[in-house]
Amino acid sequence: MPIPRSLLFTFAITSAGLAACTVPSMPEAPDGASFFAKNCVSCHGMSGRGDGSSSAGLDSKPTNLTLLARENGGSFPRARALSYIYGDPEQGHLARVMPQFGGAMANDTVPIAVDGVMTPTPRVLAGLLAYLESVQR
Repeated sequence: MPIPRSLLFTFAITSAGLAACTVPSMPEAPDGASFFAKNCVSCHGMSGRGDGSSSAGLDSKPTNLTLLARENGGSFPRARALSYIYGDPEQGHLARVMPQFGGAMANDTVPIAVDGVMTPTPRVLAGLLAYLESVQR
């Protein structure tokens, strides 16, 4: 006995709806390492210590990203790092050397805890934060 088309249609619509409702996986340190390799290595270096190939030509040495927690009393400064990477509104584009990351990446966000508050954060930057936290010394 063939299955009625209306039942197949209902099943297809329900399946599509369920697929759209799945919770996306959270980015992890390897995801952030990939973003770091594509966007940060030239200044911060593979080690994240500010010794990239372009760092010698900069007026100020890039931040040693492996010491962020140490310089913040042992706690990774997630809010400050995110604010600076994404584009700190307190510093205009002329006051900073690092490019601002924003724009289209704001369309794909995941919730991460920033100072105890779940904050919608661009997926790629959430991965980058996970990576930076993993390289702290």
